[in-house]
Amino acid sequence: VPLDLTRPLASVTLTGPTGTLLAEAAPAGAAVARGLLAGAGLLASEQLGLAEWCLTETVRHTRERHQFNRPVGSFQALKHRMAQLWLEVVSARAAARNAADALATGSPDAPLAVAVAQAHCSRTAVHAAEECVQLHGGIGMTWEHPAHLYLKRAKADALVYGTAGRHQETVAELMELPAP
Repeated sequence: VPLDLTRPLASVTLTGPTGTLLAEAAPAGAAVARGLLAGAGLLASEQLGLAEWCLTETVRHTRERHQFNRPVGSFQALKHRMAQLWLEVVSARAAARNAADALATGSPDAPLAVAVAQAHCSRTAVHAAEECVQLHGGIGMTWEHPAHLYLKRAKADALVYGTAGRHQETVAELMELPAP
């Protein structure tokens, strides 16, 4: 059973398969690496969209929800949380767009741009989804609201092409920074 129910898993059973060699090990490995790099770069854009939806939905909800005869979003503590999240989303947008541009133009810096985007967008998507669930209160974890689905998607996306920590290690390797 997958964490993200919107992405079902499948089992494939091959019986007596025959095949044709398409490429030798080195070119095949390079093609797979390029595909994984493109996938990670595209996933950063999905994570950005997820974070943007969560922020927009949270702001909308806190404007409409009233407590003590005031909109919940007018409380200073919640304003600060949403402002911090907005800053993270803006930074994630810059990282995701940079990665997409680097991939589209075939830039030699694409591996670095994708690693930076994944390291940042992954954490931003999870944080945005967590804040969305928390600031929606009890309804955020019910089937009546999709916030919990976005949290599950963000958590699953954070693992697909490697964790944020693994992408940070990649940035360190590409920039020739010594490990602590």
